[in-house]
Amino acid sequence: MRTPPRERGRDRGTEGTVPPLTRIIRHALDRLRAVDRHRPRVWDAALTGFWTVAAVLDYTSGGWRHTAHEDVTAPEFLVLLMSLGFSLPLLWRRTHPLAVVLLMTPVSLVNVWTGAVVQASLLQLIPVFQIVLRSSFRTVGAAALLFVAPVLSGAFRIPSGWGQEVVSYVWGLVFVVLLGIAVRTRREYTEALVERAHRLEHERDQQARLAAAAERTRIAREMHDIIGHNLSVITGLADGGAYAARKSPERAGQALEAIGTTSRQALSELRRLLGVLRDDHPDADRTPQPTLDELTPLIERVRRAGLPVHLELDGEPTARTLTPGRQLTVYRVIQEALTNTLKHAPGPASATVTLTYSPTHLDARITDTGTGAGRTAGTEEAPLAAQGMGIMGMRERAALYDGTLEAGPMPEDTGWQVQLRLPLEDTHQ
Repeated sequence: MRTPPRERGRDRGTEGTVPPLTRIIRHALDRLRAVDRHRPRVWDAALTGFWTVAAVLDYTSGGWRHTAHEDVTAPEFLVLLMSLGFSLPLLWRRTHPLAVVLLMTPVSLVNVWTGAVVQASLLQLIPVFQIVLRSSFRTVGAAALLFVAPVLSGAFRIPSGWGQEVVSYVWGLVFVVLLGIAVRTRREYTEALVERAHRLEHERDQQARLAAAAERTRIAREMHDIIGHNLSVITGLADGGAYAARKSPERAGQALEAIGTTSRQALSELRRLLGVLRDDHPDADRTPQPTLDELTPLIERVRRAGLPVHLELDGEPTARTLTPGRQLTVYRVIQEALTNTLKHAPGPASATVTLTYSPTHLDARITDTGTGAGRTAGTEEAPLAAQGMGIMGMRERAALYDGTLEAGPMPEDTGWQVQLRLPLEDTHQ
């Protein structure tokens, strides 16, 4: 994945604050890690070859005699074999570190028992370091015992140098174990941070997908409310105008004028809704939704479409205490209920909208006198596809603000009713 230009610029800015020497060392280490990651066998062979050459040079130059005991009994060819025995197994130090330690243990025992004490014996600490990095503490303890045991057994053979050798071996072992623990802890911490970053990135993408799905649902609900209601009103006006054109041209003209007004209002609402979706429109209205102040014009439009609607208010109007989202919910529920009456109520029908205000809740009840089988399209028993976005969308709106919505036929099939109960903004339930 390519780094974004902004992130690259940030990296360059951070890089400029690092001292030059630290930056050079960091780049060199990064290159070494890259080589080790892509060609591990080449790196292992190079490391093994380096220590093998060092062990052979120690043998050929006679440097091992400076650490050997005075009563050394090891012939020189055995010293060469021990030097190779400590260096060549390093080729498998990462794939089989415990096996390498086991292979070096007999060589270490011969080294201490003969008194040669070649310096290549300290190469045992390299596979021990690998064990500390990757294995359990029980395996680390076994490797440490295999490392120290030959030195302790050599104390019986040459008691004079026992203290110096044991101390040097133990100190080397302690240093390597502590270094391995530090590197292992740092590595595990880094891996945990990387895993957490990947998990957060995955969760962020998941949240973005969920938010996009919720936004699509909200937009679909708004589009349904805007288009469905206004088209229903236009259809009613057009039917009434076609009927009135034969007998009263003036009434037909009024219907056409109402159709134009309703169409322009629908286009205006759609423009405002779609303008919010445009990222390249800085002046888009972010709150284009209607409030309860526009409830009266809504009822007037429905009346002109041919449905008599009566508005009743019970209690003290406290719409100002509602948030814009709650006002939109009440408005859309009333709009959808009246639209359903226009579309589904057979024959002549009338509707009543009752708003009841209380200190804690706002109740909206929309009833009509339409009856017949055509109204089952909005009931619970109807298929989900038949319900569309109507009652389901109203219930979703009410649930957003802990409200409840019930819809169904009135007793004795005398009409249809929709009841919304919505808590006020400052209500704690």
